[in-house]
Amino acid sequence: MNNHNHPGHSHEHQPHHQQHGHVHNEGHGHSHSGHSHSHAPDNKKGLLIALIITGGIMFLEFFGGLVTGSLALLSDSGHMLSDTASLALSLVAMIVAVRPPSLKNSYGFYRFEIMAALFNGVTLFVIAGFIIWEAWQRFFAPPAVASGTMMIIAAVGLLANLISAWSLMRKSDTKENINIRSAYLHIMGDALGSVGALLAGLIMNLFSWYIADPIISVLVALLILRGAWGVLKQAFHILMEGTPAAINTEEIKEALLRIDGVIGVHDLHVWTITSGLDALSGHLLIRDTADPHSILQQAVDLVEDQFAIQHATLQIENSSLKHRELKV
Repeated sequence: MNNHNHPGHSHEHQPHHQQHGHVHNEGHGHSHSGHSHSHAPDNKKGLLIALIITGGIMFLEFFGGLVTGSLALLSDSGHMLSDTASLALSLVAMIVAVRPPSLKNSYGFYRFEIMAALFNGVTLFVIAGFIIWEAWQRFFAPPAVASGTMMIIAAVGLLANLISAWSLMRKSDTKENINIRSAYLHIMGDALGSVGALLAGLIMNLFSWYIADPIISVLVALLILRGAWGVLKQAFHILMEGTPAAINTEEIKEALLRIDGVIGVHDLHVWTITSGLDALSGHLLIRDTADPHSILQQAVDLVEDQFAIQHATLQIENSSLKHRELKV
């Protein structure tokens, strides 16, 4: 009675599912590209524009920081170095992620996007730590800063960052795609850095209060950390096979139990393969007299229609099937 084996790989009843396009491998291939990567070309274009702009401003702020002696500019250029690498990594991740599944990688390379997001989150923490450390060194003997030149460079940097952020928001999926969102947060962190540098430059220009440079740098670093923590937490949750935030497994279980003929649901798992692509597996215990094919079709349709999960792997069982207790 095993109508469905483990996550969507080999199926004895493949013709039945080809007819409905839900849970066999080829159906998954189409669902992935249609469901979660419909924005892929736009995502790539948005990332490429942001990468070019960010790389250019990174050099401007680095040399500007050296000329003016501003930590706010130097720290922002260091942050932008991280961002340039992160945007490049995000772009590579999007290209790698669409590679087809293989015998060794049955889910393909979708998880590479989550790995890129995790790396981006970690680099944000490292950069923020460096900024805070350098600012601490300057608190006790803040150096003089060429504030006028610094403000001009910071203003150019801010404008460029806003263009990059607008490009990503307009052309890419910054809400659902964690990889794109981590890149977007990097750029917004840059924009905050530029705003901070502008503010510090204004204070130093008006009052010659040079300690404003390290103070503003620390405030910007703390704002960067706040955004980075959200990305890290979500990426780690996905890699730990955690249940997606928008999914309630109890609701799914109750909905499946309402199907006529289903008397039990167990070993129900829902996890995220990559942004916008959730997967489900579970066992349905049915009455011995019930039609397993009809129940399986109803269950697959229910999971997709009510919970937007297209990658569903369900095993039908009745009283004749006994298996050992599963560990998870």
